[in-house]
Amino acid sequence: MRTIQIFAHRGSKGTHPENTILAFKEAVRVGADGIEFDVHLSSDDELVVIHDETLDRTTTLSGFVKDFSSEELKKADAGCKFSEEFSGEKIPFLGEIFDWAKEHSLSMNIELKTDKIAYEGIEEKVVDLIREHHMERRVILSSFNHQSIEKVKELAPELERALLFEGLPTNIDEILAYRKESGFHPDQKSLTEAIHASAKKLGYKVRPWVANNQADIERLATIGVDVIMTDFPERAISVLASQ
Repeated sequence: MRTIQIFAHRGSKGTHPENTILAFKEAVRVGADGIEFDVHLSSDDELVVIHDETLDRTTTLSGFVKDFSSEELKKADAGCKFSEEFSGEKIPFLGEIFDWAKEHSLSMNIELKTDKIAYEGIEEKVVDLIREHHMERRVILSSFNHQSIEKVKELAPELERALLFEGLPTNIDEILAYRKESGFHPDQKSLTEAIHASAKKLGYKVRPWVANNQADIERLATIGVDVIMTDFPERAISVLASQ
């Protein structure tokens, strides 16, 4: 039995259009333990599952997510830019993901995308929807904006929360000790054995992102992380099984 869990980063992003139901279904099919995805707010305050602040890279619309209503976003094609094979795939909304998630037991790491745009009230909206769908035991809320995580802590102390990092400051030990959250999500290139040991000593679950090639997956497995986030969950599961 695998001791290290595999989370599909934006779903099976390497093989399917990212942050779509299709990508999440593929994660289930290959045996991933969890999925990671991102949320923004539409102009009418609906929780939109998409990575970028803008729509241009992954959809047929152009402009900021925040400037479109949910009805306008539903008309976008979120599959064709990945491959014509996936034309017609839609941008999902958080409530739709939760409805679909009732069919399985995947963990869900939801990244609050508040590091570039301060979406007013997004933390409250996410917490309310989690409670409405009774997903409290299945979600991890993370963000590069640690003030968002602090808000979640005030709103819903029972929810699991994680601190995201790209590059690590020299005083990372002090930050982790001060924040006292449960999850530490560094970029995998920055994670060393010493930092991992320090985070574990402080009680953190360590879930680095994103490891796609065999060497990186094997290195993280050797370190002994709790979760490996990857764009290719089927590949990562295979690499771990061969060790």
